[in-house]
Amino acid sequence: MSTTIMPDRRPILSHPSLWIGLGATLMFALLALVSLVWTPYPIAEIDIARRFLAPSAEHWLGTDNLGRDMASLIMAGTLTSFLVAALAVAIGAGIGVPLGLAAAAWGGPLEWLVLRLTDFIFAFPAIIVAILITSLFGPGATNAIIAIGIFNIPVFARVARGGALSIKTLDFVAAARLAGLSNAGIAYRHLLPNIMSLIIVQGTIQLSLGILAEAGLSYVGLGTQPPATSLGLMLRDAQGIFLIHPWLTLVPGVCIVLIVIALNLAGDGLRDAIDPRLKAVGAPNVAA
Repeated sequence: MSTTIMPDRRPILSHPSLWIGLGATLMFALLALVSLVWTPYPIAEIDIARRFLAPSAEHWLGTDNLGRDMASLIMAGTLTSFLVAALAVAIGAGIGVPLGLAAAAWGGPLEWLVLRLTDFIFAFPAIIVAILITSLFGPGATNAIIAIGIFNIPVFARVARGGALSIKTLDFVAAARLAGLSNAGIAYRHLLPNIMSLIIVQGTIQLSLGILAEAGLSYVGLGTQPPATSLGLMLRDAQGIFLIHPWLTLVPGVCIVLIVIALNLAGDGLRDAIDPRLKAVGAPNVAA
């Protein structure tokens, strides 16, 4: 039977940043999911005669350089950005958390190896690795997921290791070791349940960073490719006509900013709501 430290949870309303951030995030997520079954206009519908229309009752956010409805593109682009970021976070957590737990549970050469591996990954800028992956396999959302996911691995590994080391010194872990439980059993039954709050909070932060990273990669042509769309790709397509048709850039740009702010508010509020002591234990806010 595992032992989990139960934090002192205060009511959710005492954390306004949490419910504001979660509410805004859920709104954007719902908007993205709705695009799977409905958009105001078909995303692939091109109407050159109606391009560059300003926002109106007919086209809420105007139309782009191909006459496509901007509101429809925003809905579909938000879905793409969320999916890329979420899958990259899943890759980082799925590999990084076990590595961090193993480093904390076994220590010694394994811990040294994990730390050196994370240092090695951090030594290379994400954009350089993205360019390398793209040169080998071609640009696309899949390669953007891989590139962002690789840089999430050391983040989650270090968070998991730091949290597990703080739990490893507690009495119930020592008792489990005296009872004959193996390092793997201690990591799975005692360390992992007690660092899940750290992992969830860091996952929220990395999700916001993943959306920024996807937008950056798409902006330079290494991420999502047409005919698919994403918020970063919309920015790239509109950059040359910003002074003439500014809403084509402002709409996806503001959308990215609002999503990132919402996720960071949710992450900060979630950290405080789950356990205020996390500020002291500290999941480091490491960029992807």
